[in-house]
Amino acid sequence: MDLSTVIGIILAFALMIGAIMTGGPLTLFINIQGLMIVVGGTFGCILSNYSFKDVLGAFTILQKAFLHKETQYSKAIKQLIDLSTKARKEGILSLQSTMDNLNDDFLAKGIQMAVDGQEPESLKTMLYQEIEKLEERHEGGAEIFTTMAAYAPALGMIGTLIGLVQMLQTMDDPSTIGPAMAVALLTTFYGAVIANVMCIPVAGKLRLRSQSEVLLKTLITEGMDSIMAGENPRLMEQKLHAFIPPDQRKSVYDR
Repeated sequence: MDLSTVIGIILAFALMIGAIMTGGPLTLFINIQGLMIVVGGTFGCILSNYSFKDVLGAFTILQKAFLHKETQYSKAIKQLIDLSTKARKEGILSLQSTMDNLNDDFLAKGIQMAVDGQEPESLKTMLYQEIEKLEERHEGGAEIFTTMAAYAPALGMIGTLIGLVQMLQTMDDPSTIGPAMAVALLTTFYGAVIANVMCIPVAGKLRLRSQSEVLLKTLITEGMDSIMAGENPRLMEQKLHAFIPPDQRKSVYDR
């Protein structure tokens, strides 16, 4: 689980709720009519803008913001070097025996293609095409949350206008002014919270997760290209280290 995402959202809501409760009960900020306008309206706009499949896919991708293990690039590079060493000593076909021990489906696919006799250039092209489609899917998921962040404040403003109209129409009855004003103010509040505390941070985290996954798959693709070319594992390691930050560059040849 990604603790930074969970802690960040909990902390934001905890501080807001704490600030609210110092000035009065939390129930003052609960308005069913306002929630219907903002939450229901935002969800309706999202369904109007995207298909059911896209929306469901986005909420499937959402789990990546909360359930994620840090990518260990140095571990992936070491695994590629081990595969390269084995291929240079025993041939490409020897990599078939390693596939049962691989935890990465993308790497397993690359090795299977190599064992099946795929040309090096074609293998590299196909793996990069898969990375490109992966980026498109991830960007589509993040885009839906970014779009929600745009719709929520807009629906909040619509709710504000509804509340103001209701208030102006019943100015002769003071008892109705308070509820109407509550709708007017709370819908703007709900829209701002949904956009800035939930949707925008989640979209940003999903993009970071996508960048991390793309980088790992790029390392695998370049590593497979080096293996197919019979490149010296030391040279391959130096090439792959260029893709990752200096503090993560741990050579398997250092003693």
